[in-house]
This record gives sequence, C-alpha cells and structure tokens, in this order.
Amino acid sequence: MNLFRNFAFTLLILLPALLISDSSRLYVNAAESEDAVEGEDIDVNVETNSEIVDSEDETLSGLKASPDVDVTVLFTKPSGNGFELPVGKEVHFLVGFLNKGSRDFFVDTMDASFRYSQDFNFYLQNFTTFAYNRVVKPKQEVTLSYQFYVSDVYTPRPYGLSVNLYYRDADNKQYLSPVFNETINIVELDEGLDTETFFLFIILAALVVLGLVGAYQLLQSFGKKHISSTSSKPKVEVGTSNHEDVDYDWLPQSTIKQLNKSPNQSKPNSPRQRRAKKE
Repeated sequence: MNLFRNFAFTLLILLPALLISDSSRLYVNAAESEDAVEGEDIDVNVETNSEIVDSEDETLSGLKASPDVDVTVLFTKPSGNGFELPVGKEVHFLVGFLNKGSRDFFVDTMDASFRYSQDFNFYLQNFTTFAYNRVVKPKQEVTLSYQFYVSDVYTPRPYGLSVNLYYRDADNKQYLSPVFNETINIVELDEGLDTETFFLFIILAALVVLGLVGAYQLLQSFGKKHISSTSSKPKVEVGTSNHEDVDYDWLPQSTIKQLNKSPNQSKPNSPRQRRAKKE
C-alpha cells in the first residue's frame, strides 16, 4: 500500500514536468517552421494544382509573359504608385500595352484580386474581370483602364494586390503578364468633413434656428399677456372734481340761490355770479 502511494506521488510530480518539456519542444518547432516560412533568404517552391512555380516569368496557371510585350501601370485614383489604397473608395489605374514584336497581339481580359500578404496563393477577394478584345499592331501601344472598389470590411493593414493581363498572339498562343503583384497597405483617409458630418451639422443648425424661433415666440406671447394684464385693470370714473368749471347759467335763479345756501354744495361759479360778487 505504501509502495503504491509512493509511486502515485512520484507520478504526480513527474507528469507536469513532462508536459512542460513537450510543450516547450512543440513551441520551438513551431517557431523554427515560422522562421523558415518568413525568411527572406530561403528559396521555397510553391506547389499549386500540381505545378511547381520557381520563376517570376511563369505564373500559377503555367502562362508566361511574351518577350515582345511591355506592360506599364499608372494609378490615377488615388494618384501614386498604388502601395497605399484607401478603404471604402474606388481605385482606378491605367495599363499601357506596347507591342514590340512584328506580329499582332490580341488583348483579351484583365483581372485583379486581393491576396494574403504572407502567401499570395491564398485569395481574399476576386474583382471583376474586364474584357477588352483589342487588337494591337506591331510597334503600337494601347492604354487599358481598370477599376475596383475597396470594401469597408477591410481593416487597415498590409494585403497582396495582384493584377494580371491575358492576351494571345496571331498563333492563338496564350500569354499572361503580371501587371501588378505587390504588397500594398489599405489605409483610412482622415477626411476633414465627409458627407455624413456635413448633413449632421446642417441638422444641428436647423435645430438651433428652430429653438431660437420658438424662444422668440414664447417671449413675445409672454410680453403680450403681461401688457394685456396691466391694461385690463378697471378704470374708476372720478367725475368732475373741479366745480369751478361748472356752468350754472342754465339753472333758474331760485335753484342757484338754493344751492348757494346749502353748506354741502360748492358755490356755483358761473360768470353771472362772479359779476354779482364783484358788484
């Protein structure tokens, strides 16, 4: 019993150490394999569809570029070398096709795709294939246009951009020229004022104007109510307080004498009475 207990105790002590050593060995192997993939000085042949690709002139489909053709690319939107593309925007570029040979070439199609930056054999998105069907005579050059849209789902980081041009000669032999096959960066543009922000400012300005108009109307109605309340006080008719301006000439003399004798009435102040008092 004690022997079994000692054996179990020893096993519990040694088991974590064995697990740690195995995990460390796996981590070292993974790091070595990752360094081998990402190393710049190591030549790696990529096998795809049973075809070995070990030359820059030969593509995965087995097609090569013709030595009698020169292809150039120029990015017009955004302008530059095409190594930085804005997210959520259209990308436009022109491709120049120069026939240096003595035979006709037929330009068929051109396509573009986003690839994984660490492995260009891994596709992220294929863009529309443009068909041109152009005939290029010897010593002649034509310009082809292409455009695609960078979706908003892409996060700003490096991606692989591959643009391929397909054409054939008079013998109907197919060729492929890699127009652009580089790692690019997708970036976010720091625009000062976009459309959504502009309309947001317009809505806020309209709300401020409506608030000012409403406050003005409220103050105006309040002022009118205040003026009407002060002007609606009852007016008291005080009558004629100055009895000297009353004319008693139309009254009979007996009534005037009676009024003069009354102590509660003010004395009549008619012109006739004034002359009588003076006399």
